[in-house]
Amino acid sequence: MAVTMNDVARAAGVSLKTVSNVLNDYEFIRPATKQKVLDAIAELGYEANLTARSLRSGKTRMLGLVLSDLSVPYYAELASRLMTVASGRGYRVLVEQSGATAGHELSALQGPFRQLTDGLLFTPLALDAGTIAAQQGSKPIVMLGEHIADPHFDLVTMKNAEAAEAITAHLLAGGRRRIAVLGAAAGDTTDSPGLRLNGYRKALEAAGSEFDPSLVVPCEWRRDGGASAVGGLVGSGVRFDAVFGLNDAIALGAMHELLIRGIKVPDDVAVAGFDDIDEARFATPPLTTVSPGMAEIAERSVNLLIDRIEGVATVPQGLHVEAGFELKVRDSAP
Repeated sequence: MAVTMNDVARAAGVSLKTVSNVLNDYEFIRPATKQKVLDAIAELGYEANLTARSLRSGKTRMLGLVLSDLSVPYYAELASRLMTVASGRGYRVLVEQSGATAGHELSALQGPFRQLTDGLLFTPLALDAGTIAAQQGSKPIVMLGEHIADPHFDLVTMKNAEAAEAITAHLLAGGRRRIAVLGAAAGDTTDSPGLRLNGYRKALEAAGSEFDPSLVVPCEWRRDGGASAVGGLVGSGVRFDAVFGLNDAIALGAMHELLIRGIKVPDDVAVAGFDDIDEARFATPPLTTVSPGMAEIAERSVNLLIDRIEGVATVPQGLHVEAGFELKVRDSAP
């Protein structure tokens, strides 16, 4: 015979409501009481029926998270932080990888994934605001990133241009004058590549340095992309004394390629990245980079979404938040 919540309550010597509060990770439960309930659950082998609970309440206490690719270190670390914040408020997170394709992004809005969740943390790269609005329904969405900055949607993002300008200014202040940018095309103006390239160009202009399109090299935002891009740059004969990878994976790949070619970092070429992923601190040499406020992004986006779900948000729809950033100066570009 299946173990019920009533059985758990009797075994723990608490009310049925207390058992429910523990199962839903509600705050303000005394640790000793919570432990008694957890011990009873373990002893009896109780398993919560999430489907029945969601049918009764109309809520699943699940958040959806749609990211393009969890193999990108920034996305993996962001997902972990989002889950931690959500857990603190009694929610769990379901993750969907979209591959930055319109079909996968649409399925997250329309299919079973959407039905299982109370709200969505969404990083769209293929769909536009109108398409998303048409498919949104009644469940709230908080956008992450800068692809869609529409007044109809809540948005939590980072200061891409300002942070890129700051790290480029740091390289210029260190005497670097030929700074290669890996991860954008010279004509990019929007989304992360374009915004970060704009910041780079603004720093050059402020320093009186001329923009050279030959120093802007497009590549995949991965380690092998950075390695290939800087290898091609070396082979082309274009002079450069610094590399700015538009994310840390690019920068780490570029730094590895430079070192195996016998090019010293930072003596010959300084290297800087963007994102401050964990690996940046432990690279050889440690990578100078930008910390784009990942913890703040996680806190603000999850709490805003849950407040919308629970109907307690105090700000109008369409809130746009930019997290602060911090330069992390390390040995690759002192």
